[in-house]
Amino acid sequence: MDSDQLPPIPPLIGDIGGALSPPDDGVPPRETLLNQDLETLRGFVAILVIITMIIATAAVTITIRNWLQGEIIEGASVELTARAHQYKVLVEFDMSRGFTGDGVVVCIVDSGIDLGHPDLDHLSLRGWQDFINNRTEPYDDHGHGTAMAGLLVADGGLHGLSKGVGLLVAKALSKDGSGSDQGVANAIEWCVSEGAEVISLSLGGAPGFIPSQFQGDGAAAASREAITQGVYVIAAAGNDGQSSDDDDVDSPCSEEDVICVGGVNEHGDPWVGSSKGRNNGRVWLPLLPRSDPDKKPELVAPAELVPVLIKGGGWGYADGTSAATVYVTGAISILLEGRPDLQRNGSAGGQQGIEKVKDWLQETVQPMDGQDGHDEKYGYGLLKVGVLLDRAGAASQAATS
Repeated sequence: MDSDQLPPIPPLIGDIGGALSPPDDGVPPRETLLNQDLETLRGFVAILVIITMIIATAAVTITIRNWLQGEIIEGASVELTARAHQYKVLVEFDMSRGFTGDGVVVCIVDSGIDLGHPDLDHLSLRGWQDFINNRTEPYDDHGHGTAMAGLLVADGGLHGLSKGVGLLVAKALSKDGSGSDQGVANAIEWCVSEGAEVISLSLGGAPGFIPSQFQGDGAAAASREAITQGVYVIAAAGNDGQSSDDDDVDSPCSEEDVICVGGVNEHGDPWVGSSKGRNNGRVWLPLLPRSDPDKKPELVAPAELVPVLIKGGGWGYADGTSAATVYVTGAISILLEGRPDLQRNGSAGGQQGIEKVKDWLQETVQPMDGQDGHDEKYGYGLLKVGVLLDRAGAASQAATS
C-alpha cells in the first residue's frame, strides 16, 4: 500500500460481531451521516473555490476608470488655463518658492507618454520601459499616461506642477487601460532600479478589501520594497466613492507607508467619486485597524474637471483621483528639491525620512470646516504646498542654488 494512502474505513461492528443496525429511534447509521457530511463539505468547498476565483480575477487586473470628461479641445483655452491656475492656487503651488523638482527623479507608471504633444516636445525622458508590448520608443495608445505626465511636466499651453524633474516612464497599462498586478509590480521594481526618488501610481487597483491571500500581491509587495529603499510611493485612492463603493481605498494605496490621495473639486469640497478608507478594521475579510499618520487616504488634491493634455495634441479635462495623485507627486518632488537630505540616498532619507514627511503632511494639510481628526474620504485634509515647505524648513530655490 502507498504510504500516502490511508486504509479504508472498516465497517462498524456491534458487540456481537455484526454490523450495527439503526437504533429504535430511527437515527441513520454513522456511515449515512458521514456521507451526508462529506457532501455538505464538498458543496461548501466548491462555493469557496468559486468565490476565490471571482475575487482573484478581479484582483489581478488593474484598470483606469472614469477619467476623461467632455470634448477634446484643440487649444489650451482661456477657460482651461484659468482652471489650471485656480487649482494651483487652491493647493498652493503658487507658493512653491521657485522649486520645480530639479534634481529629483520621478517615475510614472501608467499607459505611456505621447512625446509628440506640443506641451511635451521639449521633454527628454530619463528612461522608458514598455511592459506591455516591449517597444523601445515611447508611445501612449490609451492617453491616460500622457494626461498624467502633462500635469507634472507640461510646458506650453499648460504648465506642469514640477516640470524640472527627471522623468522615467513605465508603460504597464494597455490600450484599453488595463494591466496585470504583476506587470505593475515589475514596473515599480524597474523604477527603483533606475534611480527613482518618487513613484507616481495614478491607477485604480484591486479593491482594497480583498485580503492578501486572495489577491495578486505583486504591486503591493513591490511598493513596500520600494519604500524600504527610501522611494516615495504615491497612489490614487480610487474612484468608487459612490454607489459602487467597495468600502476601502484601492491597492497598493492601502499599504501603510504609501501616500494615498483622494480628491476634491475646485472649491476644495470632497469629489463625489473619491474612494473612502476603511480605517477601523474588520474581522470578516480581515483588515487591521490603521493609526495616524497612516489612515487612508492621507490627503486630498484636485480631482474634478482637471485640465490635462490629450494624446495626439489636444487638451481637455479629467476626473479622478489619478489627477489628485500627480498634484501630490509634484508637491513631494519640490519638497525633495528643497530638502535633498530627504531623498533616498540623503542623510535624512530612507523609510524613516518617508515616515517623517507623512507626519508633516498630516500636520500641514487643511481639514474641512468642522473636521475633527481623520475623515474617511477627505483624509487629514487638503494639500497645502506652501505650508508643507514651511514645515520642512525648505528654503527658496534661490537660497539653495
